Amino acid sequence: MSIQITTAFVEQYSANVMHLSQQKGSRLRPAVSSETVTGKNAFFEQIGATAARVRPSRHADTPQIDTPHARRRVSLVDYDWADLIDNEDRVRMLIDPTSPYAQAAGFAMGRAMDQLIIDAADGTAFTGVDGSTSTAFDSNNIVGVQEGISPAADTGLNVGKLRAAKEILDANEVDPEESRFIVLNAKQLKNLLAETEVTSSDFNVVKALVQGEVDTFMGFKFIRTELIGVDSNADQKVLFFGQDGIKLAVGSNPVARISERADKNHATQVFYSMCIGATRMEEKKVGYITCDPS
Repeated sequence: MSIQITTAFVEQYSANVMHLSQQKGSRLRPAVSSETVTGKNAFFEQIGATAARVRPSRHADTPQIDTPHARRRVSLVDYDWADLIDNEDRVRMLIDPTSPYAQAAGFAMGRAMDQLIIDAADGTAFTGVDGSTSTAFDSNNIVGVQEGISPAADTGLNVGKLRAAKEILDANEVDPEESRFIVLNAKQLKNLLAETEVTSSDFNVVKALVQGEVDTFMGFKFIRTELIGVDSNADQKVLFFGQDGIKLAVGSNPVARISERADKNHATQVFYSMCIGATRMEEKKVGYITCDPS
């Protein structure tokens, strides 16, 4: 049984179970390519670019243009969550905690999904026929911490860094029709808003973004989460990517079960599980912006 459940007893001030501040579920799942798979490992085929040949003469032999093929491997991981609610707790509480417990489990599963996607963005991808070849993140897709400011100094997110990220995707010929995303935290969103006060047009757009009036700026859709990582210098990594650049493989969507546990004095167990995996599908489509956290 959760030792924290006594905080909801009737002796407390509130008659309702309230969820403490937290990210409620996944925010990144709609932003990445997703596919249902079976088994512990899934493979995704890829076709590379080819070049047309100039015909050397009339009636020349038909050319043999070998189309490059590649594949990515995703290893699925099982996630579990469970907690118990004793019958005595139901008596002491004004409401049945089962539903809030189930919600808390669902929130946790969603955050785990987002963390897996974020880790896969610049993690090692596995390629080759059997998925045993390690492919590293392309360091050319990193926007420096001093980008967009003069004189040079470590700085947070600014419009110059967004332009640099856009340039990387454009130079890599990422389809402009493909949705593009920026994953940032509250600190870097604040930095972006403060930096753009010098240009009223940018400021007005970003201010509308913060207020939820628009969700796109400079071709990017913005997703805020506090789950983004840091690099070896403790600078925050604001991710940017094309939607097809990251793949979420779903072996089993989050499944909830609420049942009685006879081995636990017939306490009610709230149980959640899921089976998922994620990988970077193409180096050219994924990068991050290095941002000073101060």
